[in-house]
Amino acid sequence: MPDQPTIPIPLDRPDVRVLRTELTPARELIIEVESTLATATCRRCGKTIDTFYGYDRPLRLRHLPSFGYVVYIQLRPKRFRCPFCDNYPTTTQRLSWYEPKALHTRAYERYLLLQLVNSTIADTCQKEDITPDAVQTIIDRWLATELDWDAVPWFDTIGTDKIALKKGHRSFVVIVSARCPTGELHVLAILPNRTKETVQTWLESIPATRREQILTVCCDLWEVYVTAAQHALPQAVIVIDRFHVARHYRDAADSLRKQELKRLQQELPKAEVKRLKQTLWLFRKRAAELDAEEQERLSLLCAHSPALKQAYTFREQLTAIFDSACSKAVTVQRIKAWRRRVEASGLSCFAAFLTLLDRWLNLIANYFRHRQSSGFVEGLNTKAKGAQAPLLWDLQPRPFLPAYHARPARLSPVQPVANGIPLPVVVTPGSPGEPCFTPPQRFVHLPGLE
Repeated sequence: MPDQPTIPIPLDRPDVRVLRTELTPARELIIEVESTLATATCRRCGKTIDTFYGYDRPLRLRHLPSFGYVVYIQLRPKRFRCPFCDNYPTTTQRLSWYEPKALHTRAYERYLLLQLVNSTIADTCQKEDITPDAVQTIIDRWLATELDWDAVPWFDTIGTDKIALKKGHRSFVVIVSARCPTGELHVLAILPNRTKETVQTWLESIPATRREQILTVCCDLWEVYVTAAQHALPQAVIVIDRFHVARHYRDAADSLRKQELKRLQQELPKAEVKRLKQTLWLFRKRAAELDAEEQERLSLLCAHSPALKQAYTFREQLTAIFDSACSKAVTVQRIKAWRRRVEASGLSCFAAFLTLLDRWLNLIANYFRHRQSSGFVEGLNTKAKGAQAPLLWDLQPRPFLPAYHARPARLSPVQPVANGIPLPVVVTPGSPGEPCFTPPQRFVHLPGLE
């Protein structure tokens, strides 16, 4: 290859020096390195040994891509003989930046995990020209199958919620999250389904000392969550999320709006019907958020349908009760009074919600003890839905996948990215608080690429 301008890029792999580099016609960059360490740890006795015995077979490990090239690091691991053990066994030296028997560096495996965010295994395999089995192996290596409870800060509140892996398939996973008193959030587990046996078994697997510290469980109206928590965490207060409750009574009022609009379209003149268009969001907005024009249009709709006016009023009254700063006992009395008024009104749209209220009122009213809800669970799940759902669908079913307590899979915060590809960091010598990549033997000199 003719001489071309070169640029130095730090390889950023510890304990090695670069021997040579090669650019192949297949757009592969081969970086041959050798270890700078002169010792190893005996595989039998665990002592440090330094009697050099030769080299093991060459390893070729795929590394982070650069400049559109597929990068491989080639290494012949050193072997050492142990003078302390019988028969003087030999041990192959292992470096920190790759796993034994792996085909990729740890940095490239972290990069692949990032590629899986908001993607699927099949898509990632196609983009990276890698087999599904290799990706699955990396996932299995980096995602723990058991939670290290010693690494989780103390928490007293947990929440459960589902994520639909594919719409219309009724295939769900359950996210179990924890909130610490400091407000710090942690995802504790991803359960493969939302059956009582699965949820209860996982809750009972929490160490007894940590389980006794859980004071609150936030969940939606799925009965499985409630019964599992009651059996596994009898000391905890179960809080049914107020926003899931609000969805039910707001949907009840909205169902009446649809019915009334259909009736009015048949009974009113076309000119009058036209004035009632685009009232969906007006009806769904809270009364205090309506401006003068919106109030006028909503009043017109309610004038044609007294029943709809009643439903809107009842909906706003119950929302005001949830927004009030009353005790649980007072709130229960106010909700019961609200229920009697709805029942006396003769409105049928709230019938299903009243049945729900009779069944779950005590747990719904637990919200007024400390104003706790599943908001923190929903926030984490929203991120998971956008970033992890495609990946979760690809993963093989397993009882437990801790999403936030896997081995660290995050790139350095100062690592630059070019066209979506993380690049090695070039740090100038002397930058305060930053590593200084000065040894020339750890730099890769790349020809100017067109």
